[in-house]
Amino acid sequence: MTPDQLSKEVLSAARDVFTDRGLDPAALPAAAPLERPRNREHGDYASTIALQLAKRVGVAPRELATALADRLGRTAGVKSVEVAGPGFLNIRLEAAAAGELARVVVQAGERYGHSTALAGQKVNLEFVSANPTGPLHLGAVRWAALGDALARLLRATGAEVTTEYYFNDAGAQVDRFADSLLAAARGQEVPADGYGGDYIDDIAQAVLARHPGAAELPDPPAREVFGTEGIALMFAEIKSSLAGFGVHFDVFFNERDLHDRGELDAALGSLRGHGHVYERDGAVWLRTTDFGDDKDRVLVRRTGAPTYFLADCAYYYDRRQVRGFDRVVMMLGADHHGYVGRMRALAACFGDDPDRHLELLIGQMVNLVRAGTVVKMSKRHGTVVTLDDLVDAIGVDAARYALARYSPDSPIDIDVELWTRATRDNPVYYVQYAHARIASLLRNAAELGITRGADFDPGLLGHEKEHELLTALGEFPQAVTSAAELREPHRVARYCEGLAGTYHRFYDTCRVLPQGDEQPTELTRARLWLVEASRIVLANGLALLGVSTPDRM
Repeated sequence: MTPDQLSKEVLSAARDVFTDRGLDPAALPAAAPLERPRNREHGDYASTIALQLAKRVGVAPRELATALADRLGRTAGVKSVEVAGPGFLNIRLEAAAAGELARVVVQAGERYGHSTALAGQKVNLEFVSANPTGPLHLGAVRWAALGDALARLLRATGAEVTTEYYFNDAGAQVDRFADSLLAAARGQEVPADGYGGDYIDDIAQAVLARHPGAAELPDPPAREVFGTEGIALMFAEIKSSLAGFGVHFDVFFNERDLHDRGELDAALGSLRGHGHVYERDGAVWLRTTDFGDDKDRVLVRRTGAPTYFLADCAYYYDRRQVRGFDRVVMMLGADHHGYVGRMRALAACFGDDPDRHLELLIGQMVNLVRAGTVVKMSKRHGTVVTLDDLVDAIGVDAARYALARYSPDSPIDIDVELWTRATRDNPVYYVQYAHARIASLLRNAAELGITRGADFDPGLLGHEKEHELLTALGEFPQAVTSAAELREPHRVARYCEGLAGTYHRFYDTCRVLPQGDEQPTELTRARLWLVEASRIVLANGLALLGVSTPDRM
């Protein structure tokens, strides 16, 4: 019996009790609460449903809990139900009901842990979105790992997700990038406000290879060539780095398209229609202070030129009104805290509910640490440590896991020595080793001609360590749903580490394969089902983080 199945049985028992007592069924929750007690002596699961309902229907908590315990205790697969304290229900399952979970997991395979919890939601998930004037630095890399993991989680819980990278190929930073490339091509010093690093020389030479005489052109056309070609080359490198990191976007959205398609004018017209646009000092403004912003924002300068903020408005308008996303999720760096208020106000100016239609996630800084010292720069890329530097230092799997393992609102240091160590204190190694250990066991079983067969007796899985492992496997679907709903992929990473530890303890205590002249028994086959279920859940959890599951280590 899975936790979800048990929750439904608890709710069914509550409905029966309400019917018998003539209580209002409208007071019943959509799902019965279940949790795993810290002390197994208190049962396999505990529920506070009686405490939650008692006040609503005017019945003493213990009286209601006693009635629920009597009804639930007659449910197939439930061994006993005890009332504790003011009205807690402590529930114990029959060994066969608990062991049946192994079959559920194996039969579900890659789908185990998936649900329809977020079905019907159409989500636009924007992350990374670094300007194509340089390689991806560690802050952007954190969002590459977290954003991709979050997309996988949202899809696993039923949401329709479009992942998107928004890039700005116009404006002052592009001009500085073009000037830097042109200076490098001419053998001159890069401007003081320009971009440094060997990559500027590399790209400048690549532009010259395509346009041999570009450096000799007058400044305006030379800047155009180096700006256009340089952006294309830099963006190609960014895409290549992301692909090597296992991150692929559904959409690469170009800011120029907003201008070319007239969406700035369309967005401005929509904002006017909602009554939040006014003119002052020859400029066009958006009254964002009506919705909590610290000041109103200029949309069109007195020169007639649109501002970056109008482009932000148009981009939001495109996603909500043109493409029809229910929710726009944007993952931003630590330096974008000031962006939150204005974007929420922007959404409200379009008539949207910022709490329902817009979500802004802020990620904190990441440092790469070697020998206890923060690595401060990359020779090729000047003043930043890049995605490629991180992958070169610790590998893709360790990098993705390390970045996804922590809440995005906490700064992290990635210790090169720790994340390259083949020991139990390396979290990704610890989890992957559990999977490899299972794969090794299954290979040994195959060599002995032992298979788990088409069926097994779940009642044989009654050992304490088997029970702990089954309980841990049953928690995976809720871990996935919580991680998706709370936008916290690190919950899956921590779950995987807990499951790996539980499996190792089971393996060290419960012998799976026969030794010497022993013959396989029904217990052997039952444990092989449990082992395969464990392998599937570890693989599913790591897949949600974009981390591989090696069969040998």
